[in-house]
Amino acid sequence: MDAAGTKRHSGAGQKRPQGLSGQPLKVVEKPWFVYLVRAANGSLYCGISDDPVRRFAKHQTGKGARFFASSPAVALVYVESWPDKGEALRQERLIKKLRKSAKECLVQSQAGDFLPSPQPSPGGRGS
Repeated sequence: MDAAGTKRHSGAGQKRPQGLSGQPLKVVEKPWFVYLVRAANGSLYCGISDDPVRRFAKHQTGKGARFFASSPAVALVYVESWPDKGEALRQERLIKKLRKSAKECLVQSQAGDFLPSPQPSPGGRGS
């Protein structure tokens, strides 16, 4: 007990949650993403989110970043995954320091990744 008579728990002797194997559970953090969005004027915006598609939709409505007040968001052009928010923030800082030409190279590295896969032609042969 402390001076006020309140009982304090030191944490000693408390059990950690366990999985089926009896081993302590590990906290698994959800991934975070660094993303680039192209604005209508051709500029690129870099940000992080735990859900880049949802965040892009927010940018398209004009909310979430003042950057898009002057030129609306038109395309989510680059996404990379990181194990936690801290690492995503570090990568975001690095990308923001890049020249636009280097950012465009990142965009080109994923060109087409956000488009639907081509469907085979009905005859079974490519076009």
